Amino acid sequence: MRWIERAFEPGRVLTRTLVLLFCLIGQLLFLEPGVNARDWALALGALALSMLGRWSPFGSLLVQAGLLAGADLYGFAAVPAMKVLACVLLFDLAIRRPGRQVAAGAATLGTVVCVNLFDELPQQLPSVLFRISVVVGVPLLLAAYVRLGLQVADRERERGEARVREARLAERTAISRELHDLVAHHMSSMVLRVGVAKHVLPAKDSRVDELLADLHATSSAALADMRTLVEVLRAPGREPASIVRPEGLPAALDAVVEHGRGNGLDVSADVDPAVAGLDTVRGLAVLRLAQEGLANVVKHAGPSARVRLCVSLTEDGAVRMDISNDGAGEPARETGYGLIGMRERVSLLGGRFDAGPTERGWRMSAVLP
Repeated sequence: MRWIERAFEPGRVLTRTLVLLFCLIGQLLFLEPGVNARDWALALGALALSMLGRWSPFGSLLVQAGLLAGADLYGFAAVPAMKVLACVLLFDLAIRRPGRQVAAGAATLGTVVCVNLFDELPQQLPSVLFRISVVVGVPLLLAAYVRLGLQVADRERERGEARVREARLAERTAISRELHDLVAHHMSSMVLRVGVAKHVLPAKDSRVDELLADLHATSSAALADMRTLVEVLRAPGREPASIVRPEGLPAALDAVVEHGRGNGLDVSADVDPAVAGLDTVRGLAVLRLAQEGLANVVKHAGPSARVRLCVSLTEDGAVRMDISNDGAGEPARETGYGLIGMRERVSLLGGRFDAGPTERGWRMSAVLP
């Protein structure tokens, strides 16, 4: 569980070690009579060993039990303090490695304590059993309680995350329903009326026919994009079938450039063929940036502006995109959602986005790592 792993991060282990050191010093100074230099050395060595429990709690507990047995055999005064450190290691083991290792560690520590109290048997059997149960049972019970609390916390967090996902899905479904019932419905009506106008109006002027054809194509593409958006909102885990595949990105960019030229822009494009190997997410981002960038040029610099579009791959695999124009019209401002949306799209991919005026016009650049 993530909560258990966080409890054994280096900073928390250091804090725990400092607390144990404080308690150990207090016990040796005020509670254990006859403590000498070798007791201090053994106790501090056992404390240092307890720090290794972060990587190998079972091995550290076995070594600690061996030191405890030797300390009692040779009459060290620090035996009670070492029992406390052994209990702490058993607690760590029971939290992190439930199962056979805990049973083996508890049996080993209980055997060592029993051997230490062997001279009190059988006269003090109830007392010996009680002390063994305290040394072994208390760490196990505390560990079981802590694990139960962590499991409950994990389940509550998972339930909270599930509720958030359900709320987001319900919100996406509501948005997609509104888009389909309101916007897409009216767009479908517009496409239908433009198609009817193409066939009903007399062809007196070829420019009118070209304008209607372009309007019909543009509105049909917008309607297709709207349906794609509704599909994505309805099924966020599934890629829509109508999305532009990376291998088709150069052709899609050519279509964007031709559409800009149809709006009167003088567009020159330099698209690296290698962009066909991009992943779907970055490929779609490049396409949307190109569409919005050229639309901004038409809106702010005027339809007669000269525009240069460059899309290339760098040596480290990043995508670099530049759109510059020499128009002297109204400068683009982030009062709408065009530049803001482009900046957010690039930021979500961990990229860099810049847009601003130049000496000869306006320039927008993006780098997608």
